[in-house]
Amino acid sequence: MKNKTTASLEHELSEAKRIEDYLSANDSELINQSLAEHLEKLITEKGLNKAEVIEQSGLDKVYAYHIFAGRKNPSRNKILALAIAMKLTPDEVQHLLYYAKAERLYVRNSWDSVIWHALENNLSVLETNLLLDKLGETKLLD
Repeated sequence: MKNKTTASLEHELSEAKRIEDYLSANDSELINQSLAEHLEKLITEKGLNKAEVIEQSGLDKVYAYHIFAGRKNPSRNKILALAIAMKLTPDEVQHLLYYAKAERLYVRNSWDSVIWHALENNLSVLETNLLLDKLGETKLLD
């Protein structure tokens, strides 16, 4: 059960004399989840249909199913396409990018700002690509 804030855990970790004690005391607070597990958790929590998400993402179906099964290490853009199709919030996307071991969205980057805007306004992957193209940015998916 997760009860402590990240800030609280960071404080405890900085004060800990031994890492073993910190890890033992906070075992129930730590998350050791793969990208595939996190995607499945999001699908379940949001009551989404995986096939529909994959269809709306614009990704190749086989490749997308491999991502959900944990057999692919997808690019950041492919993760963002899934996130947009899942209608995730920017905060949820930042967590998803963490699990994908990809860079967080950075609003000082114009391309990332367009993606953030797309998330905030529930744009589809197609609408996002059209907006990126209109603004002279590289498309999310080609």
